[in-house]
Amino acid sequence: MRILITVLFFIVSSPLFGQKIIQKPILWDQERIDLTLAYLKDRYGLEQETPHITPKMVVVHFTVIPTFAGTFGTFNRATLPSARTGIQSAGALNVSSQYSIDRDGTIYQFMPDTVMARHVIGLNHCAIGIENVGGTKETPMNEAQLKANIALIKMLNEKYDLEYVIGHFEYKAFIGHDLWLEKDPDYLTNKTDPGVKFMNDIRAGLKGTGLKGSPGR
Repeated sequence: MRILITVLFFIVSSPLFGQKIIQKPILWDQERIDLTLAYLKDRYGLEQETPHITPKMVVVHFTVIPTFAGTFGTFNRATLPSARTGIQSAGALNVSSQYSIDRDGTIYQFMPDTVMARHVIGLNHCAIGIENVGGTKETPMNEAQLKANIALIKMLNEKYDLEYVIGHFEYKAFIGHDLWLEKDPDYLTNKTDPGVKFMNDIRAGLKGTGLKGSPGR
């Protein structure tokens, strides 16, 4: 029953500023539900019957994976691959995000906005994640992705009571903030995505929305 309720959040191709959000749900089975609920409890002290979140921010990433197919394949499984040794200690739930933006600017939705995805330490309980395909020297962030991020974030800001938009590399600025819930002070990783310039360009496109950057900006 919980699986059915969650899947019903998905709506076929939603309009977004003249383009569409393509629904591409990742695997959402009982194992993933149980792992998500365990993550909320173990990492954040949140005991919930469903893995819902109340979005307060958007966190922008890049995948370092050069294709959308590769990105989807990486996120689709419920359990974390054994190669992710740096974050295995925090739980078996696989990484994922609510959205992914392909290199041509196409927006895909992997999960409902209000269901927790594992994409940022300390803040998954309140963060919508956007994963941009690429991010290597050969596949840098581009103008199509920039425009799609700005349009998507504007839509999400109209839909929810958002406060912040940050790049993944900025997440540590929330340590000690009211939104920071990670229980292990030593569980931290160093991130560079999606790059300072890309985030500055996104913020320039979001002027007038009232959205804030990381604390102190």
